[in-house]
Amino acid sequence: MAEQFDFLIDRLATPIGELLIVVDRAGRLRTIDWTDHEARMRQLLDRQYGKGAYTLTAARDPGGLTRAMRAYFKGDISVIDGLPVETAGTPFQTSVWRALRKIRGGKTMSYAELAKRIGRPRAVRAAGLANGQNPVSIVVPCHRVIGSDGSLTGYGGGLPRKQWLLEHEGALGSGS
Repeated sequence: MAEQFDFLIDRLATPIGELLIVVDRAGRLRTIDWTDHEARMRQLLDRQYGKGAYTLTAARDPGGLTRAMRAYFKGDISVIDGLPVETAGTPFQTSVWRALRKIRGGKTMSYAELAKRIGRPRAVRAAGLANGQNPVSIVVPCHRVIGSDGSLTGYGGGLPRKQWLLEHEGALGSGS
């Protein structure tokens, strides 16, 4: 019999849309996405854990992660740094995601620098794809990766949200 996963889900209103927070029973964050991308989130869960191999049970502040995300949106940028995360991905993807967690709030990094940081300087596109497959946005801060020319490129939640997050963290001047 295949393993069954029991996840808890909560919703958090933020200044840039409602956030879905999915946590396992051990209090580890499994995925975060915006409610306007809920179908994409469910497809990701199906791919990672198997269609019908998990349940999503509504819960208030599972593992204290909703409270932590609320604090992030109120200005405590560093609250996300130590949150427990458990994701399924290839070894390459997980190396990219580990490198993303090392980008501090208020800082950005280019895709080329990200590829260098994981020891694969020629794998810029692959690093970008892995960045885009990150199931735990904001906490694994894929929004902090920008184009080599400083342009805001690619964000699963949309570029206006990416810009807001970077401004919120002090990585961009307001209105830039």
